[in-house]
Amino acid sequence: MRAPAMRALGILSGAETASAPAPTTPPPRPVHSLGRPPWPDDRRRRATRECRLALASVEAMLADGGEGAPAIAGERTALLYTTAAAYAASNRGFIEGKGGSIHFAYTAPAVVPAEVAIEFGVKGPYAIFIGGPPATLRAIWHAAILLESGACDRALVLAVEIFDECADLYARARRLVREPLVETAACLWLEPGAGEMAFRSSRGRRPRADDHGIPGERLGCEPMVALDRWRRDASSGALELSGWWRGEEARLVWRGVSG
Repeated sequence: MRAPAMRALGILSGAETASAPAPTTPPPRPVHSLGRPPWPDDRRRRATRECRLALASVEAMLADGGEGAPAIAGERTALLYTTAAAYAASNRGFIEGKGGSIHFAYTAPAVVPAEVAIEFGVKGPYAIFIGGPPATLRAIWHAAILLESGACDRALVLAVEIFDECADLYARARRLVREPLVETAACLWLEPGAGEMAFRSSRGRRPRADDHGIPGERLGCEPMVALDRWRRDASSGALELSGWWRGEEARLVWRGVSG
């Protein structure tokens, strides 16, 4: 498969994304929250936190690429959304009546990329991937397929994971997630490239918890953080991204990545 080129990457993280040792004695039920980003007008007053964070991550991506919203508008931009935890917060808020003005429609995962598509005028191919890191790796792979086939000129891979609203639920399932829980939103802008990309998925035992040397649990945003760290380190050679989720281990090998 021909690998795409990385045009820009925007990441919002509740904690430092660079490699750092995990705290030896984390506080109970730690969640590094991103809060609720403000929006300059009243149009998104009812938008959920994950929607606001998705919009903010796209803005960060555009700033990283030195572009404005018109650069990604239109029918030639694909939008691929991936998440494991984000929409759980809006569902809980709606069910328990804690979401204030949250409407039922905002409990669907599709509302997050829909808000992005409306705000930035994205009208191209569209897909949603539900799951942890393998889902995000599969979304990047799918973006490469769309670009190689000529179905789009650019592809945005959007990932949002929030935990604050469900922190007590995660505290009951510590064996399933690492601590601390780090809220993260990221958007990756891909365009046709000249490298090579390979993706594989297998079933197996979970690898060691800190596989990428990235402290904290970010679920589907973990590959984005690893990609950002690779880029910040100005690494050369092949980029290998991997992730595990509910018995599936996925690996993406990206040769000739540029951006």
